[in-house]
Amino acid sequence: MHPPGADTVLLRHGDVNTKSNTVKRYMEEILVENLEALLADRSIPGDVEQRWNRPLIHTTEASVAEATAAATDAFGIVSASPALVVSTEKDRILEALVETARERYTGGTFAIDARRADKTLPYDSEDLAREGGTAIWKAVEDEFHPEVDLDDPDITFGVEVREEFAFVYLEHVPGPGGLPLGAQEPVIALVSGGIDSPVAAYEMMKRGCPIVPAYVDLGAYGGIDHEARAMETVRKLSRYAPNFDMQVYKIPGGETVDLLVSEMEQGRMLSLRRFFYRAAETLAERVNANGIVTGEAVGQKSSQTVRNLGVTSRAARLPIHRPLLTLDKQDIVARAREIGTYTDSTINAGCNRVAPDRVETNARLEPLLNAEPEDLLERAEEAARNAELVEP
Repeated sequence: MHPPGADTVLLRHGDVNTKSNTVKRYMEEILVENLEALLADRSIPGDVEQRWNRPLIHTTEASVAEATAAATDAFGIVSASPALVVSTEKDRILEALVETARERYTGGTFAIDARRADKTLPYDSEDLAREGGTAIWKAVEDEFHPEVDLDDPDITFGVEVREEFAFVYLEHVPGPGGLPLGAQEPVIALVSGGIDSPVAAYEMMKRGCPIVPAYVDLGAYGGIDHEARAMETVRKLSRYAPNFDMQVYKIPGGETVDLLVSEMEQGRMLSLRRFFYRAAETLAERVNANGIVTGEAVGQKSSQTVRNLGVTSRAARLPIHRPLLTLDKQDIVARAREIGTYTDSTINAGCNRVAPDRVETNARLEPLLNAEPEDLLERAEEAARNAELVEP
């Protein structure tokens, strides 16, 4: 819901504000580029204005809701408000509140959230809240009996007064927060298409890291459905980053999986993980990425016990980022639903058939090295060198 005549989206960022002025300006420039790309990708009319602390999207009233929705998909945005822009004169702000109340306030309780950034004005936020509340009350009292509730109102009239303009709005639409995508270095995202890995990739994107998706083809243990699921989750993620290349590196792994199944019983899932990590590290060198991201969480699977994570991680020298490390499964599922990857992630994973009847939960490195094929890591490096780019 927005005030009548609203044609601007007021944007707020969070972590960006903690940076030095130089870094903040740099990140705001990246944020503006990402916002422009989201609007263009969704054919939403609008111009993004870079303003200190509060970027703006100038659009039309007919498109202001769509522009707000696009903006709140941008990493770095904490919240957005479709707003009516007026002058900083107190009388004009009160008029805007009255006009908005007559059109949008139809009953229940209300409150005013007033903020004044320009301390040189001849009024403060308390003046706006007090006089604005009185003006709203008088505007609607002939239609119904208004009530003030400062703790949990049915409708909140927001007013934010900046140096040049004042903004009147009715809602804070939450965004993902974090840092603008591109503010950090890229990482390899191992995507299986399961529930966890796309969420982990999203969380790294939220911290500003572009992802280079990598899918390991498991041969007969994966198949067309397994690959299609992974590609569809990457397509969903690409919607949040239309100005970044989200082609997928497809790493051949079928022959190695066959070898592990035929030669190893206990511990083969850990060796398969080691294959994944070394392949991802080799690919990272090829594309100038600076880390690996996976969807692992402590104790979620037998290969993800603390000891097993320590053993498998030694296959790579690059850092392995695990943003879901301490999350419960239901929280990961909720996140997958929120970002739109859940539905495409619910087909049973092909790699489940790789798992032996007896799982290893307490591995030691030396026995595992003795059991796995001697050339396992060399196979991983060769597979990464032979990886092919495919469109998601």
